[in-house]
Amino acid sequence: MMKQVAVFGNAGGGKSTLSQKLSQITGLPLHVLDKIKYQAGGAEVPSQDYKRIHQEILSTERWIIDGFGCMETLWSRLEQADTLVYVDLPIYVHFWWVTKRFITGYFHPPQGWPQNSPILKSSLNSYRALWLCHRYLTPKYREYIQKAQSNKNIYHIRSIEEISQFFELIKNKTNSQNCA
Repeated sequence: MMKQVAVFGNAGGGKSTLSQKLSQITGLPLHVLDKIKYQAGGAEVPSQDYKRIHQEILSTERWIIDGFGCMETLWSRLEQADTLVYVDLPIYVHFWWVTKRFITGYFHPPQGWPQNSPILKSSLNSYRALWLCHRYLTPKYREYIQKAQSNKNIYHIRSIEEISQFFELIKNKTNSQNCA
């Protein structure tokens, strides 16, 4: 049974949408790191404030944490979680979804972003992060989830189709747990 869930992966992979729906299905409280790390308008909160809030969330019994945050908090979060949801779509999908979010963001604020975040600046940062994450973090993420399979629930989502399959699986598990 999942109680502490870390949702992570490259930019533009639909993590925020996935996390919100997962929270609705499971009833677990959702914490969006971009909304903790950035203030309305896109200004970054002081690092020590972000780390304190992150640690307070980790100390609770039930949570879904969506996003990256910073390198320092990433690995402790993955260690603490009993369930890892790694969104590892093909790089072109991430690029397309960042582009789509950029275009639609002028009409509707992106889900999981702080209010009044600068869409152009944030999108440019996402494009930059895509390459860096793909080159440096993706291999580490893949290695980490391979090692963690023995003691954590792992959901490694590699295609758009697997996202809907993931939701069906979680709905079925949640329903069977509620009936037991």
